[in-house]
Amino acid sequence: MAQQTYTVTGMTCEHCVRSVTEEISEIGGVTKVAVDLPTGAVTVTSDKELTDDAVRSAVEEAGYQLSA
Repeated sequence: MAQQTYTVTGMTCEHCVRSVTEEISEIGGVTKVAVDLPTGAVTVTSDKELTDDAVRSAVEEAGYQLSA
């Protein structure tokens, strides 16, 4: 199991949380996505190491940005 926390900017509501969660969940190997809306923290748990690029692409597909 691997776990990584990212910061996503631009999320303002529960719809944002659902969109980001949905897109990241589609990455192969992801088993859990936990989003903390007030801080923008997104913790991704997976059964294999994920690349930051894969997570960045999923977040951008949802319409948000991964903080550098």
